[in-house]
Amino acid sequence: MKIREIRAVGLSGATPEGGWSNELQADDVVHTLLAVHTDEGLVGIGSAFTSESLVKAALEVLTPLCLGANALEPERVTETLRQHTFWLGRGGTITHAISAIDIALWDLFGKATGQPVGRLLGGRHRDRVTPYASVLMDEPEVLADHLRSLAAQGFRAFKIGWGPFGRRGYAVDEAIVKAAREAVGPTATLAVDAGGSDAYWRGDYKWASRTAQMLADYDVAWFEEALPPDALDDFVALRRSAPVPISGGEVLTRRQAFTPFLSAGAFDIVQPDTTKCGGLSESRRIGWLAEEFGARLVPHGWNTAIGLAADLHLASALPDTDLVEYKTGSPYVDDILTSNWRLDDLGQLAIPEAPGLGIDLDEERLARYTGGRSLVTP
Repeated sequence: MKIREIRAVGLSGATPEGGWSNELQADDVVHTLLAVHTDEGLVGIGSAFTSESLVKAALEVLTPLCLGANALEPERVTETLRQHTFWLGRGGTITHAISAIDIALWDLFGKATGQPVGRLLGGRHRDRVTPYASVLMDEPEVLADHLRSLAAQGFRAFKIGWGPFGRRGYAVDEAIVKAAREAVGPTATLAVDAGGSDAYWRGDYKWASRTAQMLADYDVAWFEEALPPDALDDFVALRRSAPVPISGGEVLTRRQAFTPFLSAGAFDIVQPDTTKCGGLSESRRIGWLAEEFGARLVPHGWNTAIGLAADLHLASALPDTDLVEYKTGSPYVDDILTSNWRLDDLGQLAIPEAPGLGIDLDEERLARYTGGRSLVTP
């Protein structure tokens, strides 16, 4: 089975706010879906957390390198792409596009063999996983109402991030966290994301250390992106001193970028984004690396239904990955499949058991966000 064609199409019209200082608008394209077509008619679907224009530019470089390649060898094909784009890639747009290709090839591999991707990644350690509802912070009362509505939908784990946090003062920070904890109750998992990858983030080690002490008072599960993403030494110091677990890594790409952070002991939890860091092949390697250094992988997943499906399969294949991020309120997660995600009575999602990623795109629904363009049909 050979790779015959690669198509990409961006999603727009319902892009949720991202919490960034330069805020996203509904028509902004930051998520791009990709389809790998084979000479036998089978199609695999992937997703990249970057714009359509960047993905298509990357495909001008990548497509000639993989046309005609065996579509049932995802790791070999995508490692070949990495090795042959040394001068053009090593992270950024090229790696983001490779991420989508890799996910699509794993989807194809599963469809061709009749197996779910998680089993092909090494085996299923679990059949269900807890999604944490990921929401932007707001004023305390507004945020509390939002979290209560999500709890009523069945979520048992939550992450609040960005917004005013770390940007208006300690009193505001604590008021937000206090309101969130009261809204979700004492037993729910609650994580806090400062959003240190935002433009011109000013949260330094002293701020992060003091804030971590406050978060411990509210039994916060982890403190995410407390510092700028390249502040390796400060992350190491923060992890040593903080009374709560420290997480990060969502903007890093390629396993080589994660190695210094993990070997130095910067993170309790490492959070690669499978739709950015190099795909499932690379995320799995990062998960193995994290285990060697006493950290665990909890994927970053502010993306699409395809990205969520990939993360569920990744979680099934890694022994310590028992949580995935669920971007609440996004039609790109909730409204492009033939069958919607459903929480069970324990607030968990079933990991798809059907071949490949185990999901089916609803072409009619998807067309609302692609300008009528199809990934699958001519």
